[in-house]
Amino acid sequence: MDSSWGAGPRATPTGTRDEREQQRSEARNRRAAERIAAAEARTEARAAARDTQSQAREQMRDQRRAEEEQRRAAAADARDARPKRRSSTGSLARTGHASEERDTRHYATEVDLDRLRLLHRRGASPAAIAHAFKISEDEVAAALAE
Repeated sequence: MDSSWGAGPRATPTGTRDEREQQRSEARNRRAAERIAAAEARTEARAAARDTQSQAREQMRDQRRAEEEQRRAAAADARDARPKRRSSTGSLARTGHASEERDTRHYATEVDLDRLRLLHRRGASPAAIAHAFKISEDEVAAALAE
């Protein structure tokens, strides 16, 4: 082996064996303390980064909420600004006057025998026909018997 092969001549140890052991122990303890300090610094940096990111996310959420509220308000304003649709149809829409509901309680229904028979063929009971025409059931039975 020549001098180009290795790292060069070794440094000769100084001090006694106990002094060298103490130096190695101090170096070990120093490196361990440096590793612990670096790990704590990384942990603190990560926590700070998480806080920063969560604050940024919260700001984005607030901004999105505000934009959504503005969008909803604009949509509500647009809805309110639209012309109202008429909810009425028929004569009210044509004339502007509401039709009056007629009182038909005292109207007499014309008793037509053919009509009575037709209703009975369609399934109406004699009691229902009597009630509709305001006549007795016997009169309905007599008309259906003819």
